[in-house]
Amino acid sequence: MTSYGICIQTRMAVWDLSVSVEELGPEAPPLKISVTSDLHIGGVILKVVEKSQIKKDWSDHALWWEQKQQWLLKPSWTLDKCGIHADARLCLTPQHKPLRLVMPSGIILRMRVCFSSPVFRTVMGICKLLNIRRPEELSLLWPVEEKKKKKDKDVGEEVKYKFQTNTHKYKTQFKLANGMPAFFADTPETEAVYKMLAVSQPAPAPETIAKLYRTTNIMEKAHINSRWLDSSRSLLQQGVKENYKLLLRLKYYTFHDIIPQADVVRLTQLYEQARWAILLEEIECTEEEMMVFAALQYHIGKVSLTEQIVASCPAMEDLDSALQCLEVKMEGESSADDIVLIILATTVNLTFMTNIFVVSPFFRPKRLTLKGYKQYWFTFKDTTISYYKSKEESSKEPIQQINLKGCEVAPDVSVAGQKFCIRLLIPGPEGMNEVYLCCEHEQQYSRWMAACRLASKGKTLADSSFSSEVQSIQSFLAMQKTTPTNNTAQTDESINTHSLVSPRYQKKYKPKQLTPRILEAYQNVAQLSLTDAIQKFLQIWQALPDFGLSYIVVRFKGCRKDEVLGIANNRLIRIDLSVGDVVKTWRYNTMRQWNVNWDIKQVAIEFDGNVNIAFSCVTADCKIVHEYIGGYIFMSTRSREQSDTLNEELFHKLTGGHEAL
Repeated sequence: MTSYGICIQTRMAVWDLSVSVEELGPEAPPLKISVTSDLHIGGVILKVVEKSQIKKDWSDHALWWEQKQQWLLKPSWTLDKCGIHADARLCLTPQHKPLRLVMPSGIILRMRVCFSSPVFRTVMGICKLLNIRRPEELSLLWPVEEKKKKKDKDVGEEVKYKFQTNTHKYKTQFKLANGMPAFFADTPETEAVYKMLAVSQPAPAPETIAKLYRTTNIMEKAHINSRWLDSSRSLLQQGVKENYKLLLRLKYYTFHDIIPQADVVRLTQLYEQARWAILLEEIECTEEEMMVFAALQYHIGKVSLTEQIVASCPAMEDLDSALQCLEVKMEGESSADDIVLIILATTVNLTFMTNIFVVSPFFRPKRLTLKGYKQYWFTFKDTTISYYKSKEESSKEPIQQINLKGCEVAPDVSVAGQKFCIRLLIPGPEGMNEVYLCCEHEQQYSRWMAACRLASKGKTLADSSFSSEVQSIQSFLAMQKTTPTNNTAQTDESINTHSLVSPRYQKKYKPKQLTPRILEAYQNVAQLSLTDAIQKFLQIWQALPDFGLSYIVVRFKGCRKDEVLGIANNRLIRIDLSVGDVVKTWRYNTMRQWNVNWDIKQVAIEFDGNVNIAFSCVTADCKIVHEYIGGYIFMSTRSREQSDTLNEELFHKLTGGHEAL
């Protein structure tokens, strides 16, 4: 029996595909090319380029699918695999486009950035060009909507920033004699940009501060966080067009591995963001703290005219030594006079005891008095505090023992009002419990505050950093004290007081009332170098009770009213929207898992001890909350040994959700 085989050749159907070419102009009709479904994306681009008859470098171009809001970045994929049919509207457009970038200092840079990569990678590229390390701490957000005027002018100085690929030829951070990274010296324009980014800007006029957007309540602060861009998606996918204006800001308040030698731009811009947070009242501070901030701004403005940020530590052979030196500088230098401490030594531990007023977790004092506090006899041993009704009963069982390891420690101080309180957030099975300790005087407060800070990190009073911690606290208290000044300083007319304080104090005091107070505080910081002054400003900023809190209005499952979720670098805080009080606190280290139901836009989190919470977001997309939580967990995985290596894949796994790369 004979069998026969038949070979049949089939031809793919040919159909027309419309592709717009950006170089032909917005009014030009789309080009129609004949394609088959098995044609790959690279072949489509080749056909479009040939038909456009434009001779240029097309290497940066890619296809944008308008209906799907999607980039086609895999040239080997076929049209059939991409799901593209004859009704698709494609556009051949550059992947890098101009963008107006508003820096924390207010300077506006016009630079070409990548519109096709995820925002996380785009920010990495921006920071590489600007010589800003640790780009994972920053992100982009939309500016506040401004009312359009007849003449739309930008507030701030706009600079054209053009160099794109000069950094790759510098494998190390080679520095010129003046400390400038080599690639910034390629052209006079880039050198001018570096000087603008690396030097603190002059104090703004009071009129400028008054015109800027200022949040007046926690609801408005929550709306700010709805403007963050999604780190997993590209700029074009989120509606950002060529020459749009975006803000580059610090998003995650975890400043890892700051080295003044390498972080001149980073340190300056970090200071500028902190400075504007104070001036625009984005974070609350006391009147005494405002005067210290004003004095430091005044000093930084003066020394910036003649001094650059340089490392205040001597040259080190290895990075660990340099970081250890920087840590000592940030905490305060110790002297021989501070070695003798008022403590009682035992054979095993260092312990000190004193009378301290304590307030219950359910009472939050609003006045500068001791009313509402009860006095107990306290002992501090290792990382645990114990308290008794009196000194005589300290040999018996304590009323309560509290282990401070892992707790949150914040100051609640007013030198003028002689108020020296310590706010403790103690981890508990169902969240965080709030406890206030009120010391009798400054010396007692300094020692107990230093001990609490060390204990929260798992360190005891025997730690070598205890004395430097005490001195650092005392130096900060000294800044808030009134010191006699000479007549020349009192009548200094070069100080523009209303440019150094927030509008609240501009309205409360006249310049002639503010000048003496700022200059009195200035006497305590006048000897600081520029680097030390900026670090001191950042240190005091980080010590504020509400530092690093990002607010989102949410509705918890089972509740009928909106509440506020505060997101910090190590905890979540539930806040009553009507009165602003903290209801509950949960720490990340007790978190077992978190999930997002993308269909109903709900975030569910499980903590140790079978504690479960769930909430939907009111003022922002739940992706922003998901990204905050995952982002902070990612930040906690960094270590000094990793150097500048960044695990981008891990970041997207933690923050990307259903769109994870």
